[in-house]
Amino acid sequence: MKKYVFPLILLAVFEAVAVILWLTKGNIFYLFNFSYIGISISLGVFLFIKKYKYARRIVQLAVGLYMLVYLGFICGENMQIEGFWYYLFTGVFEAATIHYAVAKIFGPLIFGRGWCGYACWTAMVLDFLPYKTPGKKGKKLGFIRYITFALSVIFVAALFLSKVGNIERIMFWSFIIGNVLYYGVGIASAFIFKDNRAFCKYFCPVTVFLKPASYFSLVRIKCDESKCVKCGKCAKVCPMEVDVTDNSRKRKNGTECILCMECVKNCPKDAL
Repeated sequence: MKKYVFPLILLAVFEAVAVILWLTKGNIFYLFNFSYIGISISLGVFLFIKKYKYARRIVQLAVGLYMLVYLGFICGENMQIEGFWYYLFTGVFEAATIHYAVAKIFGPLIFGRGWCGYACWTAMVLDFLPYKTPGKKGKKLGFIRYITFALSVIFVAALFLSKVGNIERIMFWSFIIGNVLYYGVGIASAFIFKDNRAFCKYFCPVTVFLKPASYFSLVRIKCDESKCVKCGKCAKVCPMEVDVTDNSRKRKNGTECILCMECVKNCPKDAL
């Protein structure tokens, strides 16, 4: 039963967040929201332990479609980074600000960039593309993510400074247009670089939040050096080009790890 402790801990963490937000905000939506996400992620980890091939993809679809379709299109919440700036500028700790605080600012201190591997609705689509492992490695284009991050701040700040009317409607349409742009750039870059995760590595502004906190992540891939035979299979299957055989926090591309577990599944010696 010890191997099932981790999914139970994950479920307990999300349930704790759900109950705390429900009681402090007085809104039962938060109980449903974080309970649903916690159950989905815990189920995915359970299925992974049971060696079910599509465990991670089930979580991606369950959480990603919920965030995109229900929260985004049906509830009209801008769950992209622009929505975070919008609520932050209005001084309201709701919706996107809570989401970012839990999943992308403080959450990565516990589970690193697990968001990217299990919940991102952009990556949910990109992972269906044919380039599961990078065809062209080592592109030094990560600076672009900081440009898109700055542009997102400038865009929302400009709306407030210009005092435009019906700003909530503008934010809803920016969510739709933003998703179209994300998918367009993501799919195009995947084919250009022969890498499904090129968008995550070079363009995604959310990673500016995720990367610093994930450096200190409690949950991370570790290597049992006594079992490792240096076969290099983990390096071949890693979509983010992380050197998981190095247990140091300074390992190559360490803050890029999305906990997809491809390295764990393909290690012939169970060293990871």
